[in-house]
Amino acid sequence: MADTREDKAEEPGLSRAPVMRSRFCIEVAAEIVAADDQPNRRARVQLRDKATDEGWALNFFASSTIEGIDAVASGEATLAIVNPAAILTMAVRGTGPFKEPLPLRVITTFPSPDSCAFAAKKELGLASVDDILARKAPLKLSVRAEKDHCLHGVLDDIFAALGMTTKDLTSWGGGLRHDASPRWAKKASIEKGANAVFEEATHSWIDEALELGMDVLPFSDALLEKLEAVGYRRKLVRKADHPGLPSDVPSIDFSGWAVFVRADTPDRLVGQICAAVEARKNLIPWQGPGPLPVERMCKDTPDTPMDVPLHPAAENYWKSRGFI
Repeated sequence: MADTREDKAEEPGLSRAPVMRSRFCIEVAAEIVAADDQPNRRARVQLRDKATDEGWALNFFASSTIEGIDAVASGEATLAIVNPAAILTMAVRGTGPFKEPLPLRVITTFPSPDSCAFAAKKELGLASVDDILARKAPLKLSVRAEKDHCLHGVLDDIFAALGMTTKDLTSWGGGLRHDASPRWAKKASIEKGANAVFEEATHSWIDEALELGMDVLPFSDALLEKLEAVGYRRKLVRKADHPGLPSDVPSIDFSGWAVFVRADTPDRLVGQICAAVEARKNLIPWQGPGPLPVERMCKDTPDTPMDVPLHPAAENYWKSRGFI
């Protein structure tokens, strides 16, 4: 019987991203393996170990890296989660880091309003992200320490749209500094010599960057149009949220945790996954209060971006519930 506790979001540690992703996969797997037609009555909620693979019936990838996309596309995993949702968009389109379109479909998208942004010390004299190339700025750029984090791919795509690579920073006297984990510890990164920051979860570090004398760099319309063609969405870092900003800053969206499967995943299994999400919504932590809001996780909204088609069985299930 599903736990109907309303206070689960306040339990220590439950709001941390790895916990939310893992608990999502665990609760969905727990619901599905109870079905009579599951032959093994078990699920492995981790990346399959190829060397010791025993043919488990369900294999859910409880991570948020590009590896999850590869694992599902190859059939190695049944389901995975990726953030931002734009990464799944690129996988299906065959843009960005993906050389060809991959046969993937979304089941649902966790609400997660977010953006990523650049901040740079004023003495660099940068008025925009575009100025990084125009001025050959020697950025000592603080980035996420986890080198498989999707944020690094986003940075590569931004620099590619500018017409440069991260290696250019080194030739200009700068380079990447993988010293910014956790993401809110920006002050320590700057004290260690970083003169610029590129990060997501802007709500957690922009104010501190402004207090340290940094400027948040806007993206030009031309740059944003190139990134939109790849699969990204534009997003404002708003002055209303950060009073230290002189005005709203155009940047890149980092919203949504897309939950996805292969396009040829059997309808019955997809329907079971959807039903399990709904049945376990009180147990699955997310970034807001109360139960997981499944009724709005099948719609294209600012915090649940959905530029990839729903799996037909997922669409049918959510329609049957009156959500779409």
